[in-house]
Amino acid sequence: MIEMGRGMMAVWRRNADVFFKTWKTNFLPSIFEPLLYLVAMGLGFGSLVSGLIYAGQPMEYIRFLAPGLVSISAMYSGFFECTYGSFVRMHYQKTFDAIVATPVNLGDVIAGEILWGASKSLINSTIVLIVIAIIGWILFPAIRFTSLTILLIPPIAFLAGLMFSSLAMIFTAIVPNIDSFNYPFFLLITPMFLFGGTFFPISQLGVAEPFAYLLPLTHATILIRDLSLGISSILNGLSLLYIIILTTIAFYLAIRLMKKRLTR
Repeated sequence: MIEMGRGMMAVWRRNADVFFKTWKTNFLPSIFEPLLYLVAMGLGFGSLVSGLIYAGQPMEYIRFLAPGLVSISAMYSGFFECTYGSFVRMHYQKTFDAIVATPVNLGDVIAGEILWGASKSLINSTIVLIVIAIIGWILFPAIRFTSLTILLIPPIAFLAGLMFSSLAMIFTAIVPNIDSFNYPFFLLITPMFLFGGTFFPISQLGVAEPFAYLLPLTHATILIRDLSLGISSILNGLSLLYIIILTTIAFYLAIRLMKKRLTR
């Protein structure tokens, strides 16, 4: 049985305090990375793309790309935090050992780590969203957000971050050493980055399109892009259901596997 309590928030706050002590270093990549992508991919590569159709309507490539950058930020933030970040705190810094010496139990520690990973996804993806919105109103009218549904993007980014953080914690529970994280990044994160619908419509994959729908990032990207465009469809509901189910399963497995690793 998974036991969690107020200690989970204490672990979350500990990680947040450390994060905000170095906020300048943490925030700068989130601010400048989307700008580089928009210029390099949106303007450079995008000028070579014509006739792009999404949800039955033509659109400029930079407008298609911009929401994908938000979903990529949510994925990388949560996954990095709960793989490398959590592994360092667990194995090298012995932070977990110090925390469980207090009234905080193992379930609280692991859940707090996952919750903080989701919070990192929320923070970084929201920064990316704000940067894109500012750039859109100043430089690139094609990516201006005109629908109020963009206000729902941060909660979706948090939920996606919870999903990616839970998946990441599963790998943290089973890898023998920090170098072994190369496997999930190569076998899971890179395929999602390339085929998760962030850089091109997955309909372009032809017979491989069903494979894309198996990838968690695909569903986060669908929701975030459609919310940014004000599009509503049954696919949005299916994508949300996919994220909720996978997050629930992955969260449970992450807690169980991490508790097994830390108590053996």
